[in-house]
Amino acid sequence: MLQSLRVRNLALLGEVSLDLDAGFTAVTGETGAGKSILLGALSLLAGERADKTIIRQGALACEVEASVFFSDPKRIDALLAELELPPTEEGLLILKRSVPREKAPKITVNGSLATLAALQRLGERWIDFHGPSEPRRLLKEECQLDLLDLFGRAGAARGEYAGAYRVWRDLTAERARIATETKLAPDQIEFLKNQLARLDALTLTDEAIEALERDFSRMSRAQELIELSSALAAGLTGEDGLQGRVAELLRQARQLEGIDAASRPLAERLASAAVELNDLGAEFSALSQQLQFDPEQAEELGVKMNAWLELKRRHGGDVRAVAAAREELRRRLDVQGDLDGALLRLEKQINEAEKRTRKLAQVLRAGREKAAKELAKVAAKGIAQLGFKRADFQVRVVPLAELGPAGDSGAEFLFSPNVGEAPLPLGRIASSGELARVMLALKTVLADLDEVPLLVFDEVDANVGGEIGRVVGEKMAGIAREHQVLCVTHLPQVAAQAACHLVVTKDQSKDRAVVTIAPIQGSREARVAELARMLGDRSAKSALAHAEELLGKG
Repeated sequence: MLQSLRVRNLALLGEVSLDLDAGFTAVTGETGAGKSILLGALSLLAGERADKTIIRQGALACEVEASVFFSDPKRIDALLAELELPPTEEGLLILKRSVPREKAPKITVNGSLATLAALQRLGERWIDFHGPSEPRRLLKEECQLDLLDLFGRAGAARGEYAGAYRVWRDLTAERARIATETKLAPDQIEFLKNQLARLDALTLTDEAIEALERDFSRMSRAQELIELSSALAAGLTGEDGLQGRVAELLRQARQLEGIDAASRPLAERLASAAVELNDLGAEFSALSQQLQFDPEQAEELGVKMNAWLELKRRHGGDVRAVAAAREELRRRLDVQGDLDGALLRLEKQINEAEKRTRKLAQVLRAGREKAAKELAKVAAKGIAQLGFKRADFQVRVVPLAELGPAGDSGAEFLFSPNVGEAPLPLGRIASSGELARVMLALKTVLADLDEVPLLVFDEVDANVGGEIGRVVGEKMAGIAREHQVLCVTHLPQVAAQAACHLVVTKDQSKDRAVVTIAPIQGSREARVAELARMLGDRSAKSALAHAEELLGKG
């Protein structure tokens, strides 16, 4: 759940810090008061793109920060690990986003810098928006199929089918590609074999190429290296080297030790230095010997290095690209050796893959047909509660002529708002108000299956009112038993049933408009006044009495 939200310099909002509770929170205010600013802040934290125009005039930057609590953080921590971001601390996810006017934007997750793409991935796990455009999305066939599969808990079956479908399509594409390849002439095949032999002569791993480049570099400057290491060895242990001079100094130190025993530690340290100098001289001498490349080894290294540089230029700038080119050459030669046989083997693989894909599609379709009956029954009950007492709602599983990414079947929602009329596809008969209520009924049914903790509803109660508004409020409260719900509403019947209540106001009495957001659930008087305003007149006795009555039921 969203525990806290802090917003600074967003649009007309100066600064606000909100502590939110679980359950149902209503957001109300006059039309144009700035309720969308609150949703805009949440959208920024969910990864929506932003430009500088959202920054409050006169401010240097806009900042949004939130803490989101997960009672079971395993899934969000797994995603954070995948994104190489710090895990939650006791289930708490800290998100912060800054949009400066002059500098580059900055995003942090649990104190670590993150990308916008990472913020979007995380947003999918903690918040789900349902806005005024949501009902129109219900007209799309893919949306109807997604809702049916969500209700039928078909995620695993659909994922397994999608994997099999991709394998089948990849094999089919491979067959088409091989079928277009022509038989190569003998000299062309010989050329490819020579190219492959050159590639096979190299060990194409990062470690092997790194060793080759290092050895070649040492060989290229072998004479310089030999001269330097030999000079160092001579300077340390040669006839006029440091070792002879230190030996004389050590003799004098021993004489000093014979006169003054207290100087013995100094003599010992000098003796250790003499030993170390001797060892260094020996190692530099050994290094000069190791650098003596024989001509055959030098030639072999040169051939390999030239081959690597040429292959890198031809096939790509790194080891993986060259290795991929080698495998493609090997595949082409294998195919040329038995072009017809390769096609026959692929045909067998394609048939087996298609058979498995069709079998999985049948399993998926059978699950959909069973789920369609249950969804239609439960959704129809919810639609009836929203004012369509004798409406008819059906879910039809539609067979497809060809296998597709989602199976061999689609879904179609049929609706009839009036008794005696045959149900037709939603797009042909549903008004915007009817669509909104159908979508709300479906969301209520599917809320328990949605693992996202925060659901944000933006005016989903548009085009409804009166007693139906009370039912909408009950639906919101019902969803809030399993989720945290934030609902922007103009209906007092909805707002009255919220456990928490935020009021957005805009003050234009001074030189500059200022938006504020404040919780009022702690004051019954403030809630009654706000509900009365929503009813038409915050000072009218009838409106106040009605507000008291609504709040008493809420």
